[in-house]
Amino acid sequence: MKKFITRIASALRLKLCSTFFSFLLISSFSQAQQGVHQQSTEYEWPTDAAVKAKLYQWQNQKFGMIIHWGLYAVPGIIESWNLCNEDWINRPDSNQSYEDYKKWYWGLKKDFNPVKFDPESWAKAGKDAGMKYLVFTTKHHDGFCMFDTKETDFKISNGPFAGNPKADVAKYVFDAFRKQDFMIGAYFSKPDWHNENYWWPKNATANRNNNYDIRQYPWRWNKFKDYTYNQISELLHSYGSVDILWMDGGWVRPLETVNDEVRSWGADIPKWSQDIDMPKIAAMARKAQPGILMVDRTVHGPYENYQTPEQRIPATQLNHPWESCMTLANNWGFVANDQFKSSSRVIHSLIEVVAKGGSLLLGIGPKPDGTLPAEAVQRMEEIGSWTGKNGAAIYNTRITKNYNDGNTWFTQNPKDGTRYALVCLKEGEALPKLVSWKMNAPKTKSTMKLLQTGENVKWFMENSAVVVVVPKSLLKSKSVSAALAFAFTPAE
Repeated sequence: MKKFITRIASALRLKLCSTFFSFLLISSFSQAQQGVHQQSTEYEWPTDAAVKAKLYQWQNQKFGMIIHWGLYAVPGIIESWNLCNEDWINRPDSNQSYEDYKKWYWGLKKDFNPVKFDPESWAKAGKDAGMKYLVFTTKHHDGFCMFDTKETDFKISNGPFAGNPKADVAKYVFDAFRKQDFMIGAYFSKPDWHNENYWWPKNATANRNNNYDIRQYPWRWNKFKDYTYNQISELLHSYGSVDILWMDGGWVRPLETVNDEVRSWGADIPKWSQDIDMPKIAAMARKAQPGILMVDRTVHGPYENYQTPEQRIPATQLNHPWESCMTLANNWGFVANDQFKSSSRVIHSLIEVVAKGGSLLLGIGPKPDGTLPAEAVQRMEEIGSWTGKNGAAIYNTRITKNYNDGNTWFTQNPKDGTRYALVCLKEGEALPKLVSWKMNAPKTKSTMKLLQTGENVKWFMENSAVVVVVPKSLLKSKSVSAALAFAFTPAE
């Protein structure tokens, strides 16, 4: 009996250690990735009329979905980063050599066969959630292409899934979301760790950067630039209308954009330029797709049409275009037994982001068979039940001068001047009988509408605060809302 108890205790210790290690691993990955995906401190407004029109349209959407799907889904691990040889990376098997690990990872191509791939169900889940635009990973840092590129055989359409009618995955994803009236964004990684002209097999792969001195081998870098240009050209000429070219890997940038702030991100950016000739790419992109938004993440200037802070919300309101890209679970891609955020937490983030002038891009990771995790679908349904009733306070809105008072956030309709107060409620607590806020007082004797039910509600002023009476019918309801949204005509 004593031996049995000892074995149980050892197993529990092992389980706890494993859980703690997983938590540390997720935290370290998150911190390292945030180190090179910070928000730019400068913004340059576009001058092209078509781009400005597209940007205004995008700013009306407010809520989008980013889908990370690739080889990393097969074993259910962090996307691409285990390939990168940096101090913060801890691979599962400490006895496996780095070269053996890379061979194993590249070999996942033969196992990636998503026979249940159903992009229509993805698009429906996104629409049901109230999402309005899509960003899909056509290629992550590992170089594995989720579209039928002619530039490499390292792609989903050259493997066990090749014979499937939907083998050109990006095409069918884009088509499915277009049918649901989504704006379409193509995620594209500027670095490509599988390409021999980025990571030259002759040399060791020290970190996320290219592993040779471009100044000594300009011909090799030029080949990589051609490869990048050709792949982006394929996406923008052969995959229908694309609204956003969302480029990741901010350490690939011209030397003149590398400053002390960028170096402080911990990206270990080389002293030489990794310029891939964005003016040439942008000219081609906008000829193929007039008005397309260029999002060269963290590289401020004319090719970063909106900023993309990752896994965080800026501390203050901003008056230029931006989005917070945040995961629904802990990881961007599929990881078994991942922890999903509650729908209330996501709704609260959406409200705060919009009140501060941004959009929320929520990360979803499909499973290796091509289906969405049940937890993700459930959360999106719950989010949709809120956005479906309260969307007027989110979509097509703009910022107000006084945008926050405690747990209450404010937006406005720029056309008719309607002001919205969004009161975030604590999870698990009953609805209060009264809610109140300071600032943004309604016009005297005007009506105030509760968006969730469409009914007018009683309100009064007390000690310079707006006090709203929550309807009794709502208090008796079994469904507790994540937030209450009120529409009114402001006094000013």
